[in-house]
Amino acid sequence: MEKSKIRKPAVAGQFYPLSSQELKEQISAFIDKKAVPQDAIACMLPHAGYVYSGLVAGQTVSRIKIKDKIILLGPNHTGYGAGFSIMTEGAWQTPLGEIKIDSALAKQLLNSSSHLEDDQLAHQSEHSLEVELPFLQYFKDDFKIVPITILSDDCDALKETGKEIASAIKQAGIKDSTLLVASSDMTHYEPLAQAQKKDKEAIEAILELNEDKLIEKVKKLNITMCGYAPVIIMLAAAKALGATNGKLIKYQTSGEITRDNDSVVGYAGIIIN
Repeated sequence: MEKSKIRKPAVAGQFYPLSSQELKEQISAFIDKKAVPQDAIACMLPHAGYVYSGLVAGQTVSRIKIKDKIILLGPNHTGYGAGFSIMTEGAWQTPLGEIKIDSALAKQLLNSSSHLEDDQLAHQSEHSLEVELPFLQYFKDDFKIVPITILSDDCDALKETGKEIASAIKQAGIKDSTLLVASSDMTHYEPLAQAQKKDKEAIEAILELNEDKLIEKVKKLNITMCGYAPVIIMLAAAKALGATNGKLIKYQTSGEITRDNDSVVGYAGIIIN
């Protein structure tokens, strides 16, 4: 495979351990070994450094059967690349190994979408999708991915993209083998009580599978939820694929680690069925 098509880890050694052994040990400490994995259409996972959000991600992924195809939806923090960026070829590396992009599915999504653009630049330094991969790899080592990052807040375009993704999945007959993963942290750098109050409103909207309510709450309450756009896409797609309910697996804030409750970041793990 061409070197240019291999996406190297951007935050290994920062957000999570560079050593595969240390990484496995850290993830092992976060997962729920008694959980029974079940089928899910979609989920929302946090994407901070593992010391802060790893427990939320681990507890959530423990309860999901990892499927053969995973569509990763995350926010674009860097500002590079297109507003709706999809990678259609190559592979992503983590300390736990290489994960190939499902080129056939990625190109199908690209061709059926009004908004997606084939773009590697948006993905090169972006951490929001990368940090989810080792958790998924811990439970399954032979899945393929379709990475998508979002830099748009156009609610209509986001919902339309979700419906187009669902339509492509149904057309391909791969609903049962595809998992949607939306990557987002919640409120950023606010006092604990304020963050919890805001996050509760956003989480309720997600659990109701109500993307309009989510965007309304985000704007009205000024909720600094970095991945609300990918979550809107995920909700629209999941509903079109038959999802009817959401379940909050775990919520916590960085204050539980730092003991600084004056300025916290919120993390939530949610499963959609």
